[in-house]
Amino acid sequence: MPLTRRKLLKTLGAAGSAAFLGHFPDGLDSRSPLSLLDDNPWFQKPDRAVTAVTLGAGNRGNVYGDFAVRYPEELDIVGVAEPIPLRNERYTKKHDIPEGNRFVTWEDVFKRPKFADAVLITTPDNLHYGPCMAALKAGYDVLLEKPISPSEQECRDILALAKKTGRIVAVCHVLRYAPYFVKLRELIHSGAIGELVSFQHFEPIEHIHMSHSYVRGNWHDRHATTPIILAKSCHDLDILRWMVGKPCKQIVAMGGIKWFKKENAPAGSTARCMDGCAIESTCPYSAMKIYYRNRSWLYVFDLPEEKEKQGDAILEYLRTTNYGRCVYRMDNNQEDHYVTSMEFEGGVTANFSMEAFTSYAGRRTRVMGSMGDIVGDMTNFTLTDFRTDKSTVYDSGQDDSHGGGDWRLLRDWIQAVSQHNPNLLSSTIDASIESHVMGFMAEKSRETGRIEAVQM
Repeated sequence: MPLTRRKLLKTLGAAGSAAFLGHFPDGLDSRSPLSLLDDNPWFQKPDRAVTAVTLGAGNRGNVYGDFAVRYPEELDIVGVAEPIPLRNERYTKKHDIPEGNRFVTWEDVFKRPKFADAVLITTPDNLHYGPCMAALKAGYDVLLEKPISPSEQECRDILALAKKTGRIVAVCHVLRYAPYFVKLRELIHSGAIGELVSFQHFEPIEHIHMSHSYVRGNWHDRHATTPIILAKSCHDLDILRWMVGKPCKQIVAMGGIKWFKKENAPAGSTARCMDGCAIESTCPYSAMKIYYRNRSWLYVFDLPEEKEKQGDAILEYLRTTNYGRCVYRMDNNQEDHYVTSMEFEGGVTANFSMEAFTSYAGRRTRVMGSMGDIVGDMTNFTLTDFRTDKSTVYDSGQDDSHGGGDWRLLRDWIQAVSQHNPNLLSSTIDASIESHVMGFMAEKSRETGRIEAVQM
């Protein structure tokens, strides 16, 4: 769990903690994540576990579903909709789901009267709108994986229906719940660096991640899924908006595909990495190297449980799916570098850069204020106070890709559903939709070359 004031005092020692914690506010904004404190004043042990149906039993469905395995007194998965039989079977077994509550598609779930408190929507990006609208009409509360929808109008439709029905829709902007960003925001808003002036925020995708997800993978086609600024970086637009605490007024963006295209295919390369490619052994993007020899990024493959059978199964995927294709010969259309600049109400500015070609991952943040600055990498950050010339380091203690935010979001959502109080969440759809609009306007700017106004 995140460091509390008490734990941080022990960690930093008396002298260091006095300088660091002197800026922390005594109170806690009611819309801040509930999991900031061990002694959470809003936490109420549910009379019973919140019951939920998972729509989509892939990677994210299991990330959130595993919370129910660890904390069955808080969340009970009672149904699943998943068209891939093996995933459906494994998810059913993991959560002991009754046979009558197994479904092939999300549409099947809503052919029955409501039989749970909520639904977890972890379907592909282009299949968020339909199930979310159906769930709201049927009276379910919703946990909705980001992005809300690839369409601005559909995002607004979901918001309107959530307000009309009074149901809770939490958007999985999990960075809002990561201790790293929570503490950054607290410090910024407490005046620890004086008046906020500007941000520089950087998302290094990491080169293999880019090739896996946005060249070969499920998001390689922006038209079938979502533009990369939303698919990958709506987290970042959202966290900037959340930390600034004021609306974005205008945005400009540039980006393109520099490297992953056919004209850059090396001599001797082949359509598939296993088809006798002359440079396969030295290519950093070799599918044989990544998936077969290194056995990494395998979460997308439904492999046998027996390890001795997994090698043959991986080779079959590389023979028959996009994951075995040459990265230079794919039909990808997602940008591999993307920059945006934005101005917020009050004159605060921010620059955001998303880059594929890095050897490392994990967001980097620089915050500039009139009386200090903060430099961080999502593991720790350093605050330097210009007034005292003292620097203080904060270690978040988190090393997962979302900084520990996934389950903290889920726990707060469970509290909101069980108490029927959306104000116990910081990422309700009405709070999260603005960053999506920022993303849509960034795309419009990238295509037109103009600065675009952001209007809610």
